[in-house]
Amino acid sequence: MPEGHTIHRLARDHTRDFAKQRVTVTSPQGRMADGAAIVDGQILRAIDPYGKHLFYRFAPIGSRPRRASGADPRVTTIHVHLGLFGKFKRTAAPGDTPRDSVRMRIVGDKWAVDLTGPTDCRIIEPDEEALIRARLGPDPIRDDADPELAWARIVKRKSTIGEALMDQRVIAGVGNVYRAESLFVHGIHPNRAANAVNRWEFDALWSTIVRMLRQGVEDARIITVGDDELGMEGIPRRRIRSKEAVYVYKKDLCRRCGTPIQRWDLSGRWAYACPTCQPG
Repeated sequence: MPEGHTIHRLARDHTRDFAKQRVTVTSPQGRMADGAAIVDGQILRAIDPYGKHLFYRFAPIGSRPRRASGADPRVTTIHVHLGLFGKFKRTAAPGDTPRDSVRMRIVGDKWAVDLTGPTDCRIIEPDEEALIRARLGPDPIRDDADPELAWARIVKRKSTIGEALMDQRVIAGVGNVYRAESLFVHGIHPNRAANAVNRWEFDALWSTIVRMLRQGVEDARIITVGDDELGMEGIPRRRIRSKEAVYVYKKDLCRRCGTPIQRWDLSGRWAYACPTCQPG
């Protein structure tokens, strides 16, 4: 499942390609045909990312929405959650002949995107969007993120910190890679009790998660190893091999100390840790 940086990057790219344009919206697959017909030919006003969710705001031509959010009755919102299999494919407008699996196609002045395999793609009302957001913890990439909310939820957890970080109700947008890498940076083992993490450790962990996610948006990929440790001066970051870009995730040996990496099932997802660098 894409992590939060991918969602924010998609929002940035789609804003660049389609925002403030009259767009054509269709559903070649047919599962979103009614919703596509409602917004087809409207202006795509904005795209609002939150955690692993995307909210596309459409409004009729000539209208001047009071705000970009779905709270404005003139705005129609399409909610997209990619889930495990959702993907966007970008091509030059008007796009290739769509496959039968394309749930939604958006075509603008120069570009087209096809969405396949999402967990959710449909028009939602403002009250439903409010419920989705209410279930989520703060999104570290957003300017309005409140770390106090995440801290309040972590200290009440009886689970491990590894499980807590993957719970979107605690922090929205963190996935398996950022969990493994951020905990490694601070020497915290994923099996430590969440409520045993102290405030200083949480503040440092939050800061690292914010930095990693925002860097992921800029790089359009995950690179968690610091530049000083990459040893690739003058080499573009896009050329860094995935195995070299992380400390412990899916690695056999710790990038820092060479200790064999522990791997185990933690609530249905693989967890990774270095027993030397993350003693507890």
